[in-house]
Amino acid sequence: MAKSKSRMANEINASSMADIAFLLLIFFLVTTTIVEDKGITVKLPPWSEEDPESLKLKSRNVFSVLVNAQNQLLVRNEPTDIRDLRERAKEFIRNPQRREDLSENPKNAIISLKNDRGTNYRTYLEVYNELKGAYNELWDELSRQKFGVPYSDDLPIAYIKAIKEEIPMVLSEAEPTAFGEEN
Repeated sequence: MAKSKSRMANEINASSMADIAFLLLIFFLVTTTIVEDKGITVKLPPWSEEDPESLKLKSRNVFSVLVNAQNQLLVRNEPTDIRDLRERAKEFIRNPQRREDLSENPKNAIISLKNDRGTNYRTYLEVYNELKGAYNELWDELSRQKFGVPYSDDLPIAYIKAIKEEIPMVLSEAEPTAFGEEN
């Protein structure tokens, strides 16, 4: 028996399928945007093989914030709620009443942040945001007072430099302690 010619006409020519798939792959690779993870932008000091010089700091100029494995805050040896952290940090840095237990002036104020390895990352970010927010609010107040405009990245560089010279952000992060370890 001979094959009929109508049966051969039903075959699909798939030789260009690979080319089409390859072109679609290239199209999607070119047109797709890849989202980059954004984290906390922190300027780190340059790497050095030398041991750092030891500094003698006045305890009144250090605002210590400890976060334990249960996500509880201890600010200057007092249990504190995270909602009060920003105002306490601002008061410490600015010291408007010239109290003896707060920083001598904003240029000498140092905020020391120490976490436990068991600290929840969300709590770490909340604490960091509150401390950064304290500086942002102080910079905004100073910008409005000196220049009559709110603080933003769009300010002239000279304004930003003058503001950060009066209230420098000094946020020191200590090496996290082991899970549940004290001090």
